[in-house]
Order: sequence, then C-alpha cells, then structure tokens
Amino acid sequence: MMRTLLWLLGGLILGGIIHIVVILTLPMLAEETAWDRVADLDAQSRMFILPPVEPGTPNPLGLDPDLAYGLCRVDLAEGPAYVSGVMPDAFWSVALFNRQGIVTYSTTNRDGIGQTLEMGIFNAAQTRLLAQQQLDIAEGLLVVESASDELLILVRLAPPHHAMRQRFEAALAAVECGTRQP
Repeated sequence: MMRTLLWLLGGLILGGIIHIVVILTLPMLAEETAWDRVADLDAQSRMFILPPVEPGTPNPLGLDPDLAYGLCRVDLAEGPAYVSGVMPDAFWSVALFNRQGIVTYSTTNRDGIGQTLEMGIFNAAQTRLLAQQQLDIAEGLLVVESASDELLILVRLAPPHHAMRQRFEAALAAVECGTRQP
C-alpha cells in the first residue's frame, strides 16, 4: 500500500514538472509571433497607428477595442532610441517589448509623468557613454536601459469617449519615435 502511494506521488510530481516544462517551452515553438505579425507594418523608427478593432472582425494581436494603439520598432544597434510627444489628458501607457514578446519596461501617465512623454532608450554600451557624459540628453528625459537591441515600443491611449478617438489617434501619430546616432 505504501509503495503504491509513493509511486502515485512520484508520478504526480513528475507529471507536474513535465507539464510546467511544456507550458514554458511552447512560446518558443510558435511559428508566428507577435513580432512577426508587426514586422510587415511600416513602423521602423516611426509611430504607426494601428487601425481600430471592429467587433466581429479578426483580432490576431488581441487588442482592446476601446484603446488607440501606436507601434514603433527600433534597433538600438543604430543608436539610442527616443520617444517624444505630448499626450492627451487621459490615461496612456508605454511599453517596450523585446523580440520574444517580453515586456522589458512599462510606465503610465499615472507614474507622475503627466502629459509629456520624453523617453530615451539605451543599450548597455550607450548607458556607459551616458554615465561618462559622452552623450548629450535633454533635461527631464526618462532614461531606460534595455538588454535587447531590437525593441517594439507600444503606446496605448484610452479615449474617454468614442467620438474623441480620431483626435487621440492624431495626437498619437504626432509622437516622434526613432533612433539617433550617438
């Protein structure tokens, strides 16, 4: 009896370990990732506004239909990346995704930033240059260090009413995003 319980407990533990390993490795086996889906968009070093999600239509990126989205792809190997713009007086957020789809940094206007988004994104080598004061940056710039060179910058705006969406998307399109040579 005791031996049977021991084998059953061992089987459950081994099954749990196998289950966790499979769950953690499945994303690496995906043939088409979110990065691949947005690679065809004209978002390299510029803000690209995603079309609104309409009810009943395919939503492959899983977007919230109430939000306005802007995407910008940058490669820090080309130089530091900068995101600059004035956001509408409503909730907004910005997130940096690496090629694997992992959020490496995220912030919102509720973090005390206000309406002005001024962010500089640097890799480790550029951060060293920044620390040695070999890179000039504007005062008040939010400095973010990234372990990955290839990044997707996602800016989300939450218009308080559907009638304001077009104005919010225009403000989002005015956001400057891209790399500059050090």
